[in-house]
Amino acid sequence: MTAQRTAPGKTAATDVIDLLYAQHGMIRDLFDEVEQAPPDRRGEAFGRLVRLLAVHETAEEEIVHPYARHKFDGGDGIVNDRLAEEHQAKQLLAQLDRAGTDAPDFAEKLAVLRGAVEAHARAEERYEFSKLLAHTTEAERRAMAVGLKAAEAMAPTHPHPGVETAGQNLLMGTPMAMMDRVRDAIRQATGKNP
Repeated sequence: MTAQRTAPGKTAATDVIDLLYAQHGMIRDLFDEVEQAPPDRRGEAFGRLVRLLAVHETAEEEIVHPYARHKFDGGDGIVNDRLAEEHQAKQLLAQLDRAGTDAPDFAEKLAVLRGAVEAHARAEERYEFSKLLAHTTEAERRAMAVGLKAAEAMAPTHPHPGVETAGQNLLMGTPMAMMDRVRDAIRQATGKNP
């Protein structure tokens, strides 16, 4: 699997719901890739998974969740539930990211993370995306897709638990994204897996 196929901004979808479904598919594919990778390739695959999850969730927090809160009845409760799930997944992802793919319990913790991420994605698709689809126009969803792609371009590339709202992302997102990208460049230049 190439980085091109797992880069969130490279999806051709112009409807935000289609874009998000496509990214959920990319995330599942990357979990498969990490699980099946030989030890010498696991770090690189896991680095792509970490970046995709961090960027995807940040963009949802900045674009999708605020829209959902105001677009349909019960939006606040649905979004709050998704944010709690995202926080839990970010904590698990940050632990794995710090420990690295060589940690003795990596596979076990990756399986826990995958379960949490897949349950979260199913809940988003069932409770949030379906309602957004029913309560938005095609033009609104196209505009949201543009906004989502722009947010992803400025999103941090590593998980930052505790930063799960649009306001927190706006305040902290750009500095974190810059620091993450510098760290990524240093790791790549020194040959260390992210």
